[in-house]
Amino acid sequence: MLEVLKERNFPYDELLLVASEKSVGKSIDFDGKMYQVIGLSEAVSQNPNIAIFSAGGSTSLEWAPKFAEVGTRVIDNSSAWRMDPSKKLIVPEINADLLEKDDRIIANPNCSTIQMVMALAPLHKKYGVKRVIVSTYQSITGTGIKAVQQLENESKGVEGEMVYPYPIHKNALPHCDIFEENGYTKEEMKLVRETKKILQDNHIKVTATAVRIPVVGGHSESVNIELGSPFSLEDIKELLNNTNGVTVKDNTFGNSYPMPIFAEGKDEVFVGRMRVDETNENTLNMWIVADNLRKGAATNTIQIAEYLIDKKIY
Repeated sequence: MLEVLKERNFPYDELLLVASEKSVGKSIDFDGKMYQVIGLSEAVSQNPNIAIFSAGGSTSLEWAPKFAEVGTRVIDNSSAWRMDPSKKLIVPEINADLLEKDDRIIANPNCSTIQMVMALAPLHKKYGVKRVIVSTYQSITGTGIKAVQQLENESKGVEGEMVYPYPIHKNALPHCDIFEENGYTKEEMKLVRETKKILQDNHIKVTATAVRIPVVGGHSESVNIELGSPFSLEDIKELLNNTNGVTVKDNTFGNSYPMPIFAEGKDEVFVGRMRVDETNENTLNMWIVADNLRKGAATNTIQIAEYLIDKKIY
């Protein structure tokens, strides 16, 4: 997030770096200036205009309302508020215009959802999306630094802490987050629930399978989309080419298609391998890739903050 703040020349008068009590007092060098980490209570007392949260659901549930009470706009990266009917779930290119002065806690969607709806939103607007079948191939960075360390240890043959129930090196785990009672994982159900909320259409049918793979650069998704009316692939490509934040990379004859190795460090959502599903009417397949730490998390969050500042609703 700090990296994205710097890259985008985010406007701020004062920057507060906040963490748990065990980190209070630590120094962080950011953009040529040293900052001391402060605790949550002190941060609330300073009445910041905007607070960007990425500290897990329990912290968000406890502290986001405390910041909101003093007038701070909270943009939260956890899943704590996403499905709360009183909170907006925002991807700026799609639905930032829903934000109002009364919105004190704003939810940032799940990383795998963000990249998928970036491609779905223009299709839904023009054709109507009826059904989505998505299989994800998700980077270990979505689990955190300990997952990165597990992969590095396994690739070197070093024993270490396991954050997954099985090795991830040379493996694929059909297990992202915990399993719910219906047999789907939380990650899969986030794709189902959040897509409907962001696109403001509970009639869209979504089913998902989420898989963790030994990749660092970003998440990939194989998406089968049934539309409500006929289309041509040329129109779909043109539509996505003209969608802000989406880059079409689709030339199979030149071996040009999205991959995590190219998406890492970039903010665009890359779409390719577009083709007609010949087994079902008005249906197409596409391959969607994005850096889950950037557009899937940090960049989307900063974009929300930029919108609040631009519209003077912070």
